[in-house]
Amino acid sequence: MILDLFFPNRCIHCNRIIDADLLVCDLCFEHIHFTHFDYHDENTITERCRLFFPVEKAFALMKFEEDGLSRTIIHELKYKSRESAGKTLAQWTSERLDFKNENPDLLVSVPLHPKKLRERGYNQLHLFTEVLSKFYNIPFDHELVQRNQYSKAQALKDKKHRLETLNPFSLSKPITGKHILLIDDVFTTGNTVSSIAWEILKAGDNRVSVLVMAIDV
Repeated sequence: MILDLFFPNRCIHCNRIIDADLLVCDLCFEHIHFTHFDYHDENTITERCRLFFPVEKAFALMKFEEDGLSRTIIHELKYKSRESAGKTLAQWTSERLDFKNENPDLLVSVPLHPKKLRERGYNQLHLFTEVLSKFYNIPFDHELVQRNQYSKAQALKDKKHRLETLNPFSLSKPITGKHILLIDDVFTTGNTVSSIAWEILKAGDNRVSVLVMAIDV
């Protein structure tokens, strides 16, 4: 309570004082561009995923715009040690994503390289995934996919390096006969989710769907 008094939580957009568990004030919330995609219908992210691999379903929570509020939120989560933002994003997702009794079998988030995990101190997707796991009653596995190469975040790469096709991922154990929901923060070129998806698909009779916090428009 003392910290709240001297260091109150503020809206990341307008700096207005807000409740401790919020990211933005009510006024700024109206400026977040949610996609309003239906997980079960064709949408922009399913179309883009299908250019790379046979995706089952796909959903993006927000539009990732260069000057938009969604970009600020993602950067607060990834680069400014605001891990709790993952919980808020998961709550927003749970209000908009309906599996309609066709739940995936397992939630798997894109991993960080161990070196980057040490540098950042947390994986920005873990809390997001765990909150969704509890809400939908779907298990998660943070260890299934391993990142074998240390590299810059997609958002910090230039276009040439984003298009590199070397696969830096592998699976830590066998898995077969599962419908896996692959979770990432921002869908840009599709290289990251495609690389992981093919590792999962090659491992056995698996299916892959995709959930991202935001899609680059």
